[in-house]
Amino acid sequence: MKTYKIAAIPGDGIGKEVIAAGIEVLNALAKREGRFAFKFDHFDWGSDYYKKHGVMMPEGGREAIRNHDAIFFGAVGAPDVPDHITLWGLRLAICQPFDQYANVRPTRILPGITSPLRNVTGPELDWVIVRENSEGEYAGVGGRVHKGLPEEAATDVALFTRAGVARIIRFAFNLARSRPRKLLTIVTKSNAQRHGMVMWDEIALEVAEEFPDVKWDKMLVDAMTMRMTLKPETLDTIVATNLHADILSDLAAALAGSLGIAPTANINPERKFPSMFEPIHGSAFDITGKGIANPTGTFWTATMMLDHLGEKEAGARLMRAIERVTADRNLHTPDLGGKATTRQVTDAVIKSIEGANE
Repeated sequence: MKTYKIAAIPGDGIGKEVIAAGIEVLNALAKREGRFAFKFDHFDWGSDYYKKHGVMMPEGGREAIRNHDAIFFGAVGAPDVPDHITLWGLRLAICQPFDQYANVRPTRILPGITSPLRNVTGPELDWVIVRENSEGEYAGVGGRVHKGLPEEAATDVALFTRAGVARIIRFAFNLARSRPRKLLTIVTKSNAQRHGMVMWDEIALEVAEEFPDVKWDKMLVDAMTMRMTLKPETLDTIVATNLHADILSDLAAALAGSLGIAPTANINPERKFPSMFEPIHGSAFDITGKGIANPTGTFWTATMMLDHLGEKEAGARLMRAIERVTADRNLHTPDLGGKATTRQVTDAVIKSIEGANE
C-alpha cells in the first residue's frame, strides 16, 4: 500500500480548525479507497510560534518538509503580528524557495450555493485562475530610507523575468488546453506599466504560437473585473501576475458564493520540491474558536492535492462528496447564510465518502 507523507502546517486562526477537519476527511477517504494511506507530520509554525521564538518557523524548517510528498497548509496572519512578518516569515518563506511558481485557483458555483451575480448558474462561472507565484509585485525587492523623517521614501519593485513570465504563461496554456473550452485570457496592465507588462504581452504572443489549438485573448486588469462580473460565461482559464491574480481570485471566490469554499494549489510543476495546498480564506480571527469555519475550501484543496499525487479517482470521489453536502442548504455554514458548524459539515462529507454507492 502506498503511504503519502504529508507536512501539515495549520498555521493561524481557523487554519487549525479546517486543517484538522481536512485530515479527518482525507483519512476517511484513504480508508474507503483501501489502496493508499497518509502519514501526517504536524508542524506548529505560525504566529503563536513567532510569539515564543521570534520567528515564524525554525531555522532548518524547510529542510524538515522538503522530502514530503505535499504540504497541507491552513492560514497565516494574526491581529497582533504585522502582516508582512507573518506572510514573509512562513507562507512566502516556503513558496519562493520551493519554486512553487504556479498558484492555481479553480472557481465554480457548487451545488446549493447561490452566486451574488444575478441569474448566474454553475455552467456560466467555471474558471481556473493561474497566478504567477514567485516574482512580480511580490518579489520582495525594494526598501525604505529616512524612516520617520519628512522625506521618508519607500519602494517596492515589481520584478519580472523572461524565464518567470514564459513559464507561467506556458503553464496556463497547457492548463487551458486540458480543459474542454481550450480558452485562455491573459491579464496585464500594459497601458500604464510600460516595461514589465509590455514584456508580458510580448512573451504571451511568442508562447501562444506553441498552442495553435488554444483560443486566447488579452485584458487589462481593470477591465477584467468588469468582465468577470458582467460576462462570466466568456471566461475559462485566466493567467495574471502575482498581485493582479491575487486580487482577481478573491473576487472570483466571492462571485462563486464565499471565500470559505475556495481552494488553492501552489505548484512546483517540475516536482523538484513539494507543492503546497491551502484554502484561500485566511486566518479569520473573528470566527476562530466558534466552530463555524467553513471547511469546504480545505476539502476542495484536498482534491487538488490528491490529483497532484496521482490519486485522481479518489479526488473525484471527494469532490462528489463535497458537492452532495453543499447541495444541502441545512449544511451551509454562516458564510453561506446557514447555521451549520464545521463539525456538522465534516461529518456529512465523511458520511458521504463512506456511502455504500460511493
